[in-house]
Amino acid sequence: MKIGTSSVTTVDGSVDERAVVKLCSEVAALRASGVVVVVVTSGAVTAGVAALQPAGGRPADPITLQALSAIGQHRLMRVYDEALARLGLLAGQVLLAPLDFGERRQYLHARATILRLIELGVVPVVNENDAVADDEIRFGDNDRLAALVANLLGAEVLVLLTDTAGLFTADPRTDDGASLVEDVGEIGAEHERAAGGPGSSGGSGGMASKLAAARMASWSGVRAVIAAAHRPGVLSDAVSGVAGVGTVVQPRPRTLGARKLWIAFALDPAGRVVVDDGARRALVEREASLLAAGVVTVEGDFVPDDAVEIVGPDGVVFAKGLVGLSAANAADWVGRSSSELASGLAREVVHRDDLVVLVGAPARGARR
Repeated sequence: MKIGTSSVTTVDGSVDERAVVKLCSEVAALRASGVVVVVVTSGAVTAGVAALQPAGGRPADPITLQALSAIGQHRLMRVYDEALARLGLLAGQVLLAPLDFGERRQYLHARATILRLIELGVVPVVNENDAVADDEIRFGDNDRLAALVANLLGAEVLVLLTDTAGLFTADPRTDDGASLVEDVGEIGAEHERAAGGPGSSGGSGGMASKLAAARMASWSGVRAVIAAAHRPGVLSDAVSGVAGVGTVVQPRPRTLGARKLWIAFALDPAGRVVVDDGARRALVEREASLLAAGVVTVEGDFVPDDAVEIVGPDGVVFAKGLVGLSAANAADWVGRSSSELASGLAREVVHRDDLVVLVGAPARGARR
């Protein structure tokens, strides 16, 4: 489960001890019933702002945000540690950075560490390693991190706790006629429009971010629940599937294997490969490898084994994969048949074993 900044901090930005105690009590109740719970928590940066009280309020520059997260993280963890200790449980802090998901070896090591904590009877409390992961402070959020951790551990349920009851048909803050969307089989454009933008000044996410995380979870075969952190018994109700607990996003019937999930969701794309319609059909309908002949142009500065997004003639991203060729020498291979490629160049731009067709999957912007 993941709890957002607005649900774990007070108005002045300090850690909300009552909210953490409530959450930890529900974690303990689930543990007593035999359910393993991993907590992903936000709030370190905001807690750091509250502790330091910088002139002008919350700053915007990444370096200062990193410093503030280092100040706030141990304050946040202290509250979790004390709340769980009163319930006879140990907390284990796990700080993860994009590198831990971007390199296969680190990915497996992170999984092994968290699983060992669980075996030892410890409650893993996960947060982004904001003090070093500057990209995630500026562009990311812990909703995505929680979805990646759910994938990493093969979770059955991902619970995204926030300050609203779930996804509504419209913004309930401005539309009295808005109603809760209780069940979503497949996230569509209408759900994304209803999600809107960020929900609070202190957090980096919002309902749109939670919806994207829920979609990631569904591709992993994980049921996702977006619900209100203040609701009594929300964790137990979400796990049990109680009607009306929040917005439930159902897992897709056809999910991806662990390696392709890692390619699809753990790796940031280093660029884009634009293909023609024939290549798109071959990838989608025949699950073929992407050959240079079907490539129209490339964007970004990728090298072999980087992740790239694959874009159709309409500009829509429909797949992602590990590329076998470099953007730097694109003139030597873009649009060429295999027989025209120089010796030493890979025969496939993206091999089908390294390719994931994800129509409608959440995309990340290319590195610049």
